[in-house]
Amino acid sequence: MTLPFTVDQFMSVFKQYNLAVWPMQVVAYIMGTSILFLAVKKTKYSDKLIFAFLSFFWLWNGVVYHLMNFSSINKAAYIFGTLFVIQGIMFLALGVFSNKLAVQINPGIFSIIGSLFVTYAMIIYPVVGYFLGHGYPQSPSFGIAPCPTTIFTFGLLLWADKKLPLKVLWIPLAWSFIGFSAALSLGIWEDIGLLIAGVTGAALIVLKNKNNRFIINEANNLCAKNQIDK
Repeated sequence: MTLPFTVDQFMSVFKQYNLAVWPMQVVAYIMGTSILFLAVKKTKYSDKLIFAFLSFFWLWNGVVYHLMNFSSINKAAYIFGTLFVIQGIMFLALGVFSNKLAVQINPGIFSIIGSLFVTYAMIIYPVVGYFLGHGYPQSPSFGIAPCPTTIFTFGLLLWADKKLPLKVLWIPLAWSFIGFSAALSLGIWEDIGLLIAGVTGAALIVLKNKNNRFIINEANNLCAKNQIDK
């Protein structure tokens, strides 16, 4: 893949960006940790707060990273930024202003893999990056950089407690391919996790939706049978 910028230019943008937005890196981790706490200790407003924070991550990446910073070396960032803003608005609309998105960590393969993605995005990703020579400030940071944020998003969506509207997957899935293809050219090998999270996460979410539909149908059939028996 031929990129319109060099590795040095890309790393320079990240360095300038990280230094300019400090201490947002700390704020992002506080918000991410809050999401985990709210997913475990559910309250009446947990889901709305979770998706408000997630929406903020996507809006921030769209406006501040893509449109205001990455666009200086790649004009495609205007398209990427717009898509990230759309995704942020989608999370806001579906998870905050309506009740169509909810999370709950339950025993099972979906929650386990979701937890692995979340752990990778918040902890393993920066550690691997450090040992590959992408230490701070020349590193994509959780919550305020697109790739770890997308990995985290797939992990969170695998915790969905309701049938997930598949339209929330398209932009994160598209970015998992775009980001990974660029990472191969730039030598950012920690982004291998981005493609794995995108493909595996999307496939498992579709499977989970089908399982939920089956369970709902069986419950409806059972209720109908009970009504007839009565």
